[in-house]
This record gives sequence, structure tokens and C-alpha cells, in this order.
Amino acid sequence: MPIRAVLWDIDDTLFDYTGADAAGLAAQLEAVRLAERYGTPVQALALWREITDRHWARFAAGEGTFQGQRQERVREFLEQPAMTADEADAWFDQYVEHYKAAWTIFPDVVPALDALAAGYRHGVLSNSSTANQDPKLRRLGLRDRFEVLVCAVELGVSKPDAEAFMAACAELGLPPGEVAYVGDQPEIDARGARDAGLLAIWLDRTGGRGPGPDGVHRIEGLDRLPELLAGDTRFGARSGIR
Repeated sequence: MPIRAVLWDIDDTLFDYTGADAAGLAAQLEAVRLAERYGTPVQALALWREITDRHWARFAAGEGTFQGQRQERVREFLEQPAMTADEADAWFDQYVEHYKAAWTIFPDVVPALDALAAGYRHGVLSNSSTANQDPKLRRLGLRDRFEVLVCAVELGVSKPDAEAFMAACAELGLPPGEVAYVGDQPEIDARGARDAGLLAIWLDRTGGRGPGPDGVHRIEGLDRLPELLAGDTRFGARSGIR
């Protein structure tokens, strides 16, 4: 079966989440006069991301709420476990404003979408919420590029669960074998897509994260995506693209 549609991850695939997160956190720490508390900006970001990943994993596993994981991230980062929900929300909201000010897409995103527009349908599968990702895509000028936006919070299941990928394919009205998935995470995105029967494409922008799971195609930039899809290779077949 030929590939007829592409499903996309958003953060660190289309959108430079890491860059915006770094800039947003640095600006927030300056604003609340805590810039020196965590050492360097790199050290502050590393701690913030470690806390974020841990609390997000709990939320993705069904423990707590979307807003609750944000509050817990703030409490742990500031080492203020008694912080009220309203106080944590206010701190996080202030950080979000700095974070949004740094939003940008990667330079290869629009050229890739343009190159693929005529030949493929497009959708998004994200482990976040529609309330979070729909406004982001609109602000970045990308929402109209995608027929469907499927998010884990509303779906009730998250990547790498095969059910999440299959639900997104169902939204497109296509079987998994006719859909490619592009994401920056080798396990959550690529392995998950592969196991659900999609053509799995790992976008390794840094080029230094190892070979990736078997049966997954690895590219270092979206400029390589049209070539890969045109070759319609899958499940470990040689593509000429590492």
C-alpha cells in the first residue's frame, strides 16, 4: 500500500520547543529574580526539563490532571511544596507568556509541507492537549495545514500506545499501513508508530542519538522526507537514508 498521509508530532518536530522552553525559562527567572539560584541557564533548564519529563510521564500514565502536573512542576522546581494551586498557576502562566514570546518553527518545516502538499494528506498526533496545541499551531501559522489534530489528553491514551496512532489514522479514514508518522523521539514516536503498523520516521535533528529502533527510518532534516516517502520504504527496508 502506498503512503497516502503523514501524521506529525509537534514539539521539537515542527515547533522548536526546546529553544522556546530555554528562552522562556531564562526570562521567567530573570523576572522573578531567581536567575542565579540555579547556576547557569543550562543547569536551570536541565532541572526544569527533568522535572517536566517526570511529572508529564505520571500524567500520561493517568496519574493526576493536566493542570495538576503543571502545578507540581512549579512546586518542585521552586522547592515550595506548600505553594497553593493559585500561586503555582500564576507562576506557570507568567512563564508561559515568556515561553510564547520565543515560539518559532524550524526553518525546514514550511518547505517540507509545501513539497508534500500535493501528494499527501496531513494530520497531527500529540501527547499534549487540544487546548494547548491548537492555539500553538494557529499562532505559528500551521493549523490550516492539517486535516486532523488528535491529542492524548482528549483521546485518553498517549504515544507510544498503538491505540493512539490507530485513533489518529481512523480520524484520517486510513489504515495504518497507508500513513507515515514523523516525530523526534525514537521510542515514543518512532517505535510506537512502527509497532502500530505505520511507516515510522525518526527526525533526529542533532544527528548524534544513535541508530534508533529497528524498522525505523532516521532522517536529520525534513528536506529528506519527500525522498523517503517517494521511495515508499518501510519496516526495515533499505531507504538510502539513515
